[in-house]
Amino acid sequence: MNEALILAAEEGANPLVPNIWEILVTLLGFAVLMYIVVKFVVPMFEKTYAERTEAIEGGLKKAEAAQAEASAALDEYKQQLIDARTEANRIREEARAEGAQILADLKAKAGAESARIMEQSHVAIEAERQAAVVSLRSEVGTLATELASKVVGESLADDARAARVVDRFLADLETQNAGAVK
Repeated sequence: MNEALILAAEEGANPLVPNIWEILVTLLGFAVLMYIVVKFVVPMFEKTYAERTEAIEGGLKKAEAAQAEASAALDEYKQQLIDARTEANRIREEARAEGAQILADLKAKAGAESARIMEQSHVAIEAERQAAVVSLRSEVGTLATELASKVVGESLADDARAARVVDRFLADLETQNAGAVK
């Protein structure tokens, strides 16, 4: 190897300084490679980058739109829930009011029915009292006539005379009862 260095040193070529032709071929190869990269490879990378950027931005826009739609749906759901609760409260209050009205109507009907029954009872009692008074008058009249016949000793078979005696007797009893009640 020492010999190669010596030979090279004798020829006058410096091993640290490259050959001009090698620099030119290397520069020409680098220029062709750079042209291919700039002309074909970089546009493909740019196209792919642009597509990915567009896809990401589109995805973000879709996500934002979906988020806005979901938010609107949530707001609508909340509003419907509030409306449903309000409607339920309204229906509940109407049912309470209707129940109270029905109860009041039933109480009024029961009161009216009770008053009607009481009135019928009073009428029936009054009719029975009148019938009893008439019956008692008749019986008292018969007994008074018989008693008077026994006391007087003569027959009071005359109906007109007997009726007058009975009426006078009952009138006297009523005046005595009226005086005793006061």
